[in-house]
Amino acid sequence: MRRRVAIIGAAGRDFHVFNAFFRGNEQYKVVAFLATQIPIPNRRYPAELAGPLYPEGVPIYTWSDHGELYKLIKELNVDEVVLAYSDLLYDDVGHIISAALAAGASFRILGPRDTYLDSIKPVIAVLATRTGAGKSTVSRAVVRELLRRGLKPVVVRHPMPYRDLAASAVELYRTKEDLRAITFEEREEYEQYVDMGVPVLAGVDYGKVLVKAEELGDVVIWDGGNNDFPFYRPDFIIVVTDARRPGHEVSSFPGEANVRMADAVIITKVNDAAPGDVDRVVSNVKRSNPDALIAKADLEVSLDRPELARGKRALVIEDAPTVTHGGLPYGAGYIAAQKYGAVVVDPRPYAVGVIKEVYERYKHMGPVLPSLGYTEDQKRDLEETIRRVDADVVIMGTPARIEDAVKIDKPIARASWELRVLEGPSVADLIELFLKRVRRA
Repeated sequence: MRRRVAIIGAAGRDFHVFNAFFRGNEQYKVVAFLATQIPIPNRRYPAELAGPLYPEGVPIYTWSDHGELYKLIKELNVDEVVLAYSDLLYDDVGHIISAALAAGASFRILGPRDTYLDSIKPVIAVLATRTGAGKSTVSRAVVRELLRRGLKPVVVRHPMPYRDLAASAVELYRTKEDLRAITFEEREEYEQYVDMGVPVLAGVDYGKVLVKAEELGDVVIWDGGNNDFPFYRPDFIIVVTDARRPGHEVSSFPGEANVRMADAVIITKVNDAAPGDVDRVVSNVKRSNPDALIAKADLEVSLDRPELARGKRALVIEDAPTVTHGGLPYGAGYIAAQKYGAVVVDPRPYAVGVIKEVYERYKHMGPVLPSLGYTEDQKRDLEETIRRVDADVVIMGTPARIEDAVKIDKPIARASWELRVLEGPSVADLIELFLKRVRRA
C-alpha cells in the first residue's frame, strides 16, 4: 500500500520536492500540499504537472498555526509529513515536528542528494542564512564579475509561483514588459538582472527550467530564496550571513546547513553590527565549517536623489519579505533615510486593510511600510496607505519599481546597496576559484 504523504511548504521547494522525488514514485501517494507563509489562494497542483500517478492533481490546503496543521495531518490520515520550506528557526521546526508526531505521522526532510538536479553547465549558488542578509547584492556582484570576464550568466531564481501553476512551469524574464504582470516580491528579485541585460528564469518545474537555462547561458547562477539550499547541484557555494543577526548562522533552518556546505561565507553589515557580534559570527562559521573562506563586508547604501531626503518628512517603503518573515525591523530605505538626514514618518497609524493586519502580525516591524503586492487587494491597500501618510517624499528601499503598479503621489528617492569587501577574498577572487574548479572537472 502506498504511504500517504503531506508536503509542508510555501509554494516553492514543496513543489520541487514533489517533482524530484515523489511524482513518479509508486511507493508514495502525496495526498496534499500544506501551504503556509505565502498568502496564495486554495488550489490544486495541476494534473499536467503532477504526472500519470495523479490524474486529478494534488490538493493544496493552507494553514496559519500549528493547531491547524495538526488537524489537517490528522484529518488527511497522513503517514508521513515532509517539511519543504525555508527561513525557519529551530524552534519553528520543532513545533512542526511535534504537530506531525501528535497527529500520528512520521516526519521527514529530503536533503540535497534526493532533490538535486544536475546541469551540463557550471553552477554557482548564492545562498543566505536568513532573508534580508544581503544575498541579492552579492548575487548582483557575482553576475557583474562573470560579465566582466566575457561569460554569459543566466540566473535561475528560487520559485515564487503565484499564478496559474500549469502556465508557470517555466517563466523567462528579459524585459521590463515581462515584469509588469508579476508580484512586487518577484520584481524585487528579478528587476536587477533585467536592468543588467541578464535573463532570469523561475517557475514550477525546475527540470524544464534548467533545460532552458542551459540554452541561454554559459554559467547558471542559482539565486536562492530565503535561506533555502539549491535545487541544482552546485560547483561552488557562496553563503551570505548577517552580522546584525549573530547566531542565526547556526540556529536557522536550513541556514546552518548552507554554512556547513559553503565554499565561502560573506559576512555582511559588519560596520552596523553591535560590538563583538562580527567575532561571534566568525567563530560560529569556523566551528561549523573550518574549510570555508570568510570575507567581511559592508553593504553601502545610497540614494539616487539625495536632495529629496535632506530635512524632509519621508515615508520609507521596504522589501516586504525582509521586514515580515525575514524578521528585520527595517532595511535599506530606513538606513538611507538616516544617512541622508530625512525625518522618517511612521506609517502604522495610516495603515488600512491588509497592511494594517500585517503590522498586527509582525510586531517587530519598525516605522516602515512593507511593499506588499501579491494580490490586487494588497496593492489597493498599499496605495491607499501611501496616499494617507503625511510625507514629502517616499524613500524606496525595495529594488522593485512598484510605482509601475500602484499610484504614488509623492516624489521618490530610490535606495540601493552595493557590496564592499573589507577583509578576506573579494567576489573576483571567489569567481576565479569557481572557474578554476570547473575547468579542472
